Amino acid sequence: MENKLPTTDQNFVESLIPQRFPFVMVNSIAAYSEDHLVSGFEIKEENIFVQDGIFQASGLVEHQAQSVALHTGYKFYLLGKEAPTGYIGAIKTFEAIQLPKLGDKLTSEVSIINEMMGVTLVDIVTKLNDEVIAKSQMKTVVM
Repeated sequence: MENKLPTTDQNFVESLIPQRFPFVMVNSIAAYSEDHLVSGFEIKEENIFVQDGIFQASGLVEHQAQSVALHTGYKFYLLGKEAPTGYIGAIKTFEAIQLPKLGDKLTSEVSIINEMMGVTLVDIVTKLNDEVIAKSQMKTVVM
């Protein structure tokens, strides 16, 4: 399967992460490098984190974590290997400035700060219409 970036191929994006419907919180990759990824996500009505038309902060955290998983998954895809399963090891900081609504399209930028022995420290910034709505720093761990 050949996929060039950017891509909104939902099947391809889902093949890069361990999560499955209804727990998928990413649906596109706009850019990738060894230390950077830009993901996208459109909030739809069937999303489990939508309450009264608002995407909850817990959904933002999960979207950001899956964006990190997408970076790892795409890296392994390029190497022709199956991606390992990963977990959130720690959330150092998280700030939700604004909660998005149904139909909003999020863009998240993942910046790899440090990666050592399966532990990755990342900064993630989520935007809506080029305005920052959430930021975090977390550690993820791959098995």
